[in-house]
Amino acid sequence: MRIYQLYGLSSAMHLLRPGAKWEISNGTFTRWDDERHPPSWDEIVETMNKLKALEDSVHTVWSKKQMDELSE
Repeated sequence: MRIYQLYGLSSAMHLLRPGAKWEISNGTFTRWDDERHPPSWDEIVETMNKLKALEDSVHTVWSKKQMDELSE
């Protein structure tokens, strides 16, 4: 079982627009409180894919206790 810690929308948004206040629904921003323009959905997906590739490239070793806690 692969457990992703970085891969996700929030991590991608933090990398693309640190500190921005936002809400998103079905790939569309429903709230954008930041002076910078929002990233495109393609930018977000590309960033998430990069995060996933990074995590896939790292051989993370979890203890049994950690695995049990993460699967709760």
